[in-house]
Amino acid sequence: MIISILLYVDPGSGSYLIQVIIAAIFGAWFWLRNYWRKFKSFFTKAKPDKEKEEPSSPDINTNS
Repeated sequence: MIISILLYVDPGSGSYLIQVIIAAIFGAWFWLRNYWRKFKSFFTKAKPDKEKEEPSSPDINTNS
């Protein structure tokens, strides 16, 4: 016996479903990117979030 199931997705539900799929893709990308940096920094001994930047001194010409 073959059972046929018909599904209907209205436009509002369809757009919400697309939004959920896109959010899941970007969420997974963000999660993987952050944990890849932590994984890589474990082996390279680099700080993943606290990169030190030297403050730039203003260019003041005192030899006028």
